[in-house]
Amino acid sequence: MTRVLVVEDDPQLVRALVITMQARRYGVDAAPDGTTALRLAAARQPDVVILDLGLPDMDGVDVIKALRGWTRVPIMVLSARRASDEKVAALDAGADDYVTKPFSMDELMARLRAAVRRTEESPLTPGTTHVATAEFTIDLLARRVVRAGRDVRLTPTEWHLLEILVTHPGHLVTQQHLLREVWGVTRAGKTNYLRVYMAQLRRKLEADPSHPRYLVTEPGMGYRFEG
Repeated sequence: MTRVLVVEDDPQLVRALVITMQARRYGVDAAPDGTTALRLAAARQPDVVILDLGLPDMDGVDVIKALRGWTRVPIMVLSARRASDEKVAALDAGADDYVTKPFSMDELMARLRAAVRRTEESPLTPGTTHVATAEFTIDLLARRVVRAGRDVRLTPTEWHLLEILVTHPGHLVTQQHLLREVWGVTRAGKTNYLRVYMAQLRRKLEADPSHPRYLVTEPGMGYRFEG
Protein backbone atom coordinates (compact mmCIF):
# COMPACT_ATOMS: atom_id res chain seq x y z
CA MET A 1 0.00 0.00 0.00
CA THR A 2 1.26 3.46 -0.93
CA ARG A 3 1.58 5.61 2.19
CA VAL A 4 1.04 9.38 2.07
CA LEU A 5 1.94 11.93 4.74
CA VAL A 6 -0.36 14.97 4.69
CA VAL A 7 1.10 18.05 6.41
CA GLU A 8 -1.71 20.58 6.79
CA ASP A 9 -3.15 22.60 9.69
CA ASP A 10 -6.68 23.00 8.25
CA PRO A 11 -8.66 20.12 9.83
CA GLN A 12 -11.48 20.28 7.25
CA LEU A 13 -9.05 19.99 4.35
CA VAL A 14 -7.17 17.19 6.11
CA ARG A 15 -10.42 15.29 6.58
CA ALA A 16 -11.33 15.70 2.90
CA LEU A 17 -7.87 14.55 1.77
CA VAL A 18 -7.84 11.56 4.11
CA ILE A 19 -11.31 10.39 3.03
CA THR A 20 -10.48 10.80 -0.66
CA MET A 21 -7.13 9.00 -0.47
CA GLN A 22 -8.35 6.18 1.75
CA ALA A 23 -11.17 5.58 -0.72
CA ARG A 24 -8.46 5.09 -3.35
CA ARG A 25 -6.61 2.65 -1.07
CA TYR A 26 -3.78 4.90 0.04
CA GLY A 27 -2.52 4.71 3.60
CA VAL A 28 -2.60 8.19 5.12
CA ASP A 29 -0.90 9.87 8.07
CA ALA A 30 -1.60 13.51 8.95
CA ALA A 31 0.50 16.12 10.74
CA PRO A 32 -0.78 19.59 11.77
CA ASP A 33 2.67 21.19 11.94
CA GLY A 34 6.25 20.84 10.75
CA THR A 35 7.65 19.29 13.91
CA THR A 36 5.09 16.49 13.87
CA ALA A 37 5.61 16.05 10.14
CA LEU A 38 9.35 15.46 10.48
CA ARG A 39 8.79 13.00 13.33
CA LEU A 40 6.14 11.06 11.38
CA ALA A 41 8.23 11.07 8.19
CA ALA A 42 11.10 9.41 10.04
CA ALA A 43 8.84 6.92 11.81
CA ARG A 44 6.42 6.01 9.01
CA GLN A 45 8.66 6.36 5.92
CA PRO A 46 5.90 7.67 3.58
CA ASP A 47 6.03 7.15 -0.18
CA VAL A 48 4.80 10.71 -0.87
CA VAL A 49 4.53 13.89 1.25
CA ILE A 50 1.78 16.46 0.60
CA LEU A 51 2.86 19.66 2.34
CA ASP A 52 1.27 23.04 3.08
CA LEU A 53 3.79 25.88 3.31
CA GLY A 54 1.87 27.94 5.89
CA LEU A 55 2.37 25.85 9.02
CA PRO A 56 1.91 27.17 12.58
CA ASP A 57 5.38 26.34 13.89
CA MET A 58 7.73 26.63 10.89
CA ASP A 59 7.76 27.49 7.21
CA GLY A 60 7.06 24.64 4.85
CA VAL A 61 10.22 25.39 2.87
CA ASP A 62 12.22 24.56 6.01
CA VAL A 63 10.35 21.26 6.27
CA ILE A 64 11.33 20.48 2.66
CA LYS A 65 14.99 21.26 3.39
CA ALA A 66 14.93 19.08 6.52
CA LEU A 67 13.40 16.16 4.61
CA ARG A 68 15.87 16.52 1.76
CA GLY A 69 18.68 16.10 4.28
CA TRP A 70 17.94 12.37 4.40
CA THR A 71 15.23 11.30 1.92
CA ARG A 72 14.31 11.61 -1.75
CA VAL A 73 10.61 10.93 -1.15
CA PRO A 74 8.43 12.96 -3.58
CA ILE A 75 7.17 16.18 -1.96
CA MET A 76 4.03 17.86 -3.34
CA VAL A 77 3.45 21.39 -2.07
CA LEU A 78 -0.19 22.36 -1.49
CA SER A 79 -0.35 26.08 -0.82
CA ALA A 80 -2.35 29.28 -1.22
CA ARG A 81 0.89 31.11 -2.07
CA ARG A 82 0.78 31.94 -5.78
CA ALA A 83 3.80 34.22 -6.22
CA SER A 84 6.41 32.91 -8.66
CA ASP A 85 9.27 33.44 -6.20
CA GLU A 86 7.42 31.37 -3.57
CA LYS A 87 7.07 28.50 -6.04
CA VAL A 88 10.69 28.72 -7.13
CA ALA A 89 11.87 28.73 -3.49
CA ALA A 90 9.90 25.55 -2.76
CA LEU A 91 11.12 23.82 -5.93
CA ASP A 92 14.72 24.87 -5.31
CA ALA A 93 14.49 23.51 -1.76
CA GLY A 94 13.59 20.11 -3.21
CA ALA A 95 9.82 20.00 -3.81
CA ASP A 96 8.70 17.93 -6.79
CA ASP A 97 5.37 19.59 -7.53
CA TYR A 98 3.43 22.71 -6.53
CA VAL A 99 -0.37 22.84 -6.37
CA THR A 100 -2.10 26.13 -5.58
CA LYS A 101 -5.28 26.39 -3.51
CA PRO A 102 -8.13 26.16 -4.32
CA PHE A 103 -7.55 23.01 -6.34
CA SER A 104 -9.39 20.19 -8.06
CA MET A 105 -9.31 16.98 -6.01
CA ASP A 106 -9.22 14.93 -9.23
CA GLU A 107 -6.18 16.86 -10.46
CA LEU A 108 -4.45 16.45 -7.09
CA MET A 109 -5.03 12.69 -7.22
CA ALA A 110 -3.64 12.59 -10.78
CA ARG A 111 -0.51 14.38 -9.63
CA LEU A 112 -0.24 12.03 -6.67
CA ARG A 113 -0.37 9.03 -9.00
CA ALA A 114 2.31 10.67 -11.18
CA ALA A 115 4.51 11.21 -8.11
CA VAL A 116 4.18 7.54 -7.18
CA ARG A 117 5.04 6.47 -10.74
CA ARG A 118 8.20 8.57 -10.67
CA THR A 119 9.52 6.55 -7.74
CA GLU A 120 8.99 3.23 -9.47
CA GLU A 121 11.91 1.80 -11.38
CA SER A 122 11.26 1.61 -15.10
CA PRO A 123 12.71 -1.11 -17.36
CA LEU A 124 16.07 -0.16 -18.82
CA THR A 125 17.33 -0.88 -22.31
CA PRO A 126 20.38 -3.18 -22.33
CA GLY A 127 23.56 -1.14 -22.58
CA THR A 128 22.10 1.95 -20.92
CA THR A 129 22.58 1.03 -17.26
CA HIS A 130 25.74 3.11 -16.85
CA VAL A 131 26.61 6.50 -18.34
CA ALA A 132 30.03 8.14 -17.93
CA THR A 133 31.08 11.66 -18.88
CA ALA A 134 34.16 13.73 -18.08
CA GLU A 135 32.20 15.49 -15.29
CA PHE A 136 29.97 12.81 -13.75
CA THR A 137 28.83 9.19 -13.89
CA ILE A 138 25.30 7.81 -13.72
CA ASP A 139 24.38 4.31 -12.53
CA LEU A 140 20.79 3.84 -13.70
CA LEU A 141 20.29 0.55 -11.89
CA ALA A 142 21.49 1.93 -8.55
CA ARG A 143 19.86 5.31 -9.27
CA ARG A 144 23.11 7.01 -8.34
CA VAL A 145 24.97 10.02 -9.75
CA VAL A 146 28.60 10.71 -8.80
CA ARG A 147 30.52 13.90 -9.53
CA ALA A 148 34.09 14.59 -8.38
CA GLY A 149 33.96 11.45 -6.26
CA ARG A 150 30.85 12.51 -4.36
CA ASP A 151 27.23 11.41 -4.63
CA VAL A 152 24.94 14.05 -6.15
CA ARG A 153 21.58 14.35 -4.40
CA LEU A 154 18.71 14.47 -6.88
CA THR A 155 15.01 14.76 -6.15
CA PRO A 156 12.76 12.09 -7.75
CA THR A 157 11.66 14.60 -10.38
CA GLU A 158 15.24 15.60 -11.22
CA TRP A 159 16.17 11.93 -11.47
CA HIS A 160 13.24 11.13 -13.76
CA LEU A 161 14.14 13.98 -16.13
CA LEU A 162 17.79 12.96 -16.22
CA GLU A 163 16.93 9.30 -16.77
CA ILE A 164 14.72 10.11 -19.77
CA LEU A 165 17.40 12.29 -21.36
CA VAL A 166 20.40 9.98 -20.82
CA THR A 167 18.53 6.93 -22.14
CA HIS A 168 18.01 8.84 -25.41
CA PRO A 169 21.56 10.17 -25.97
CA GLY A 170 21.97 12.58 -28.84
CA HIS A 171 18.23 12.70 -29.51
CA LEU A 172 15.91 15.66 -29.04
CA VAL A 173 13.35 14.97 -26.32
CA THR A 174 10.52 17.44 -26.76
CA GLN A 175 9.15 19.65 -24.00
CA GLN A 176 5.71 18.09 -24.37
CA HIS A 177 7.10 14.56 -24.05
CA LEU A 178 8.98 15.44 -20.88
CA LEU A 179 5.97 17.21 -19.38
CA ARG A 180 3.69 14.25 -20.09
CA GLU A 181 6.18 11.68 -18.79
CA VAL A 182 7.15 13.53 -15.62
CA TRP A 183 4.11 15.60 -14.63
CA GLY A 184 1.24 14.03 -16.58
CA VAL A 185 -1.04 15.57 -19.19
CA THR A 186 -2.36 18.22 -16.77
CA ARG A 187 1.01 19.98 -17.03
CA ALA A 188 1.22 19.97 -20.83
CA GLY A 189 1.69 23.76 -20.96
CA LYS A 190 3.86 24.28 -17.89
CA THR A 191 7.21 24.75 -19.64
CA ASN A 192 8.36 26.94 -16.72
CA TYR A 193 8.55 23.78 -14.61
CA LEU A 194 10.97 22.28 -17.10
CA ARG A 195 13.16 25.38 -17.07
CA VAL A 196 13.37 25.34 -13.27
CA TYR A 197 14.29 21.66 -13.06
CA MET A 198 16.74 21.72 -15.94
CA ALA A 199 18.46 24.69 -14.30
CA GLN A 200 18.71 22.68 -11.08
CA LEU A 201 20.18 19.69 -12.89
CA ARG A 202 22.74 21.88 -14.64
CA ARG A 203 23.80 23.49 -11.35
CA LYS A 204 24.39 20.03 -9.91
CA LEU A 205 26.07 18.41 -12.93
CA GLU A 206 27.57 20.93 -15.35
CA ALA A 207 30.96 22.61 -14.88
CA ASP A 208 29.47 25.81 -16.35
CA PRO A 209 25.67 25.71 -15.90
CA SER A 210 25.18 28.84 -18.02
CA HIS A 211 26.92 27.12 -20.95
CA PRO A 212 25.89 23.46 -20.56
CA ARG A 213 27.97 20.78 -22.23
CA TYR A 214 25.73 17.76 -21.55
CA LEU A 215 22.15 18.97 -20.90
CA VAL A 216 21.59 20.97 -24.06
CA THR A 217 18.56 23.14 -24.86
CA GLU A 218 16.97 23.06 -28.30
CA PRO A 219 15.24 26.48 -28.18
CA GLY A 220 11.47 26.22 -28.39
CA MET A 221 11.63 22.46 -28.88
CA GLY A 222 13.09 20.55 -25.96
CA TYR A 223 16.34 19.14 -24.56
CA ARG A 224 19.08 16.75 -25.58
CA PHE A 225 21.73 14.80 -23.65
CA GLU A 226 25.18 14.85 -25.25
CA GLY A 227 27.37 12.18 -23.70
